[in-house]
Amino acid sequence: MHGRRAEGVPTRIGKGFVYTCAIQWKGDAMGKLLVLITTGPEGPTKATLGMLVARAALDGGHDVTLFFAGDGVTLLREPTMDAANGVGTGNVREHYEALVGGGARIYVSAMSAAARDLTAASFEGRPVELAKPDRLVELAFEADRVLTY
Repeated sequence: MHGRRAEGVPTRIGKGFVYTCAIQWKGDAMGKLLVLITTGPEGPTKATLGMLVARAALDGGHDVTLFFAGDGVTLLREPTMDAANGVGTGNVREHYEALVGGGARIYVSAMSAAARDLTAASFEGRPVELAKPDRLVELAFEADRVLTY
């Protein structure tokens, strides 16, 4: 879906002419990245940095999954999504919408959500999947890299 790899012919110089080629992107995703966000609205710069890095990876053609756990689940409360702004790292809602629009998968720790009075209804209408710790472990082993914020 987002996967790309460069293919092309090297630049060649011959008889006074320089021949170049266009790079074409095709194929599978370049890599699988899991971004674990445990920082909540008390640390908006750190939390939004994680989302910014996830966006950069998605824009670069990587397969991206985000898992919100601990205080990070509260970032996905409707009022918090608009209010949480990092210093130089953007806004939660802007990042969330760009990530979802780009095909990133979003998971929320069911246990962390329940401990903070968030239920499935709290995420209704959004492509968010509630998951238990065993799913996080599976995602970590499926990913090529895991980043934690």
